[in-house]
Amino acid sequence: MRKNNITNNVRRLRFDAEEMTQQELAEKAGATRQTIHHIEKGKYSPSLELAFRIAHVFNTPLKEVFQYKSEEQ
Repeated sequence: MRKNNITNNVRRLRFDAEEMTQQELAEKAGATRQTIHHIEKGKYSPSLELAFRIAHVFNTPLKEVFQYKSEEQ
């Protein structure tokens, strides 16, 4: 099974944003609550477009929301 090399700070950013719910983030980013849940748990890597939309919701650079760790790191 392939290891997910993308980590994220979505949960922390939601709580820093006045405890935004997964549903609120989903609505603002154009996704479903289930998608946000799976992203936070590391079970799903978002499309590049969705990743940018999530970063835009938090008004933060993409690299502050998502990080990629290669197998060599």
